[in-house]
Amino acid sequence: MVKVGLTGGIGAGKSEVSRLLASYGAVVVDADKIAREVVEPGTPGLAAVVEEFGKDVLTPDGTLDRPKLGGIVFNDPEKLKALNAIVHPLVGARSAELEASAGPDAVVVHDVPLLTENGLAPLYDTVVVVDAAPQTQLDRLVRLRGMAEDEAKSRMAAQATREQRLAIADLVIDNDGPLEALEPQVRAVWERLRDA
Repeated sequence: MVKVGLTGGIGAGKSEVSRLLASYGAVVVDADKIAREVVEPGTPGLAAVVEEFGKDVLTPDGTLDRPKLGGIVFNDPEKLKALNAIVHPLVGARSAELEASAGPDAVVVHDVPLLTENGLAPLYDTVVVVDAAPQTQLDRLVRLRGMAEDEAKSRMAAQATREQRLAIADLVIDNDGPLEALEPQVRAVWERLRDA
């Protein structure tokens, strides 16, 4: 088994790289997806979030109001730390279960947005960073995701810097260009990972 950590700043295109790797045969463990699952209604994770942040972070139907919670934690490092202390251990446990169920010859790609910030690089055989210039990230967040520019800048500022991510990279995928330039790079990375 080859354990890969895949990361990149918000708007860098990590999700598209993850999708391509899965299409080639990688077993993808998506930390963001798992982070949503562990705070679904009825879970201990959601109960802990409500205990920490109050019932105001719930929608009328009892699900987590992610934009509201995001607005609280992304501008307050202490509150973000409190949320991470609840969610990260739950995500880690579920990720380990999924990895354990992959075959011995699998290439397991852990799609982890905060890999750099949480010092997780040593957990992986190879760290792949999807890189894009900050201006490209900002443009994508505003134009493609419909974020307000101030919110996009705030989210970017809450993450590791481009330099910090590149410093932990074993392999870098440059996603500053058009989508069609991405696929050949991802395929080349996949071949290296599969042959590792």
